[in-house]
Amino acid sequence: MTLPSRILFVAPSAYPLGGVQTWLDYLLPGLDALGWESTLGLTAGEFHDVDRYVKAHPGPRYISIRNPTGSREGRIRALEESIRAVAPDMVVSANIPDCFAAVEARKIEKGSVVVIRYEGPKGGPGMREMLSTTAALYGQGLGEHVALITDGRFSGATRGFCIGHVGPEAAEGGPIALVMDGDMIHIDAATGTIDLDVPADVIAARRAAWQPRRHDYQSGAIWRFAQNVGSARQGAVTHPGAQAETHVFADI
Repeated sequence: MTLPSRILFVAPSAYPLGGVQTWLDYLLPGLDALGWESTLGLTAGEFHDVDRYVKAHPGPRYISIRNPTGSREGRIRALEESIRAVAPDMVVSANIPDCFAAVEARKIEKGSVVVIRYEGPKGGPGMREMLSTTAALYGQGLGEHVALITDGRFSGATRGFCIGHVGPEAAEGGPIALVMDGDMIHIDAATGTIDLDVPADVIAARRAAWQPRRHDYQSGAIWRFAQNVGSARQGAVTHPGAQAETHVFADI
């Protein structure tokens, strides 16, 4: 196979033209004319009918986390219509394995908020997949009855009331590092707020006693990554960001 010596168009070239949707708009009339059906029994046009799938309150969306130490931000990855607001007890786990073990032991009850922390860019280090935990909750019939908050991330397959990318992350001493079992937290997805119902003096005492958690990577490339990585909100990059660039090699 011989490749051309100069490539005139690459994937980003489609963005100014409208992206993938432009090609779909071009192809759909022809596919509909063929009358082919998907495995769901829908034609191509019916399958791409926006009104069929878009919810009144879709995710992801941003949410403001209000607490005595100030305002923070997180992101709802997947928001089901059936859960609008909860005010349950907290079930705090240090990381994904601890939380998954709690789910397997059936320690999570309906109405709980599950908190998984130290899974942010610095705390992981990195932001590993945690689909196994949400899948296990759904497998136990709890997916529509609990909320999950984390400074880590979720994939596009995540379902339920899941709030990720909470920052500042636990490894930086953010508010998520200070919550404890039994704390009350009020989540209102309609207004986009989370309220941690803990007195300011209690939060201050917890912060004074808090110590950074030592992760398992104390040398090498992963250690170096943890020392330099920024917040998830800013892209979890290990450099000052695009605004500091004077030359972009992709423009060659």
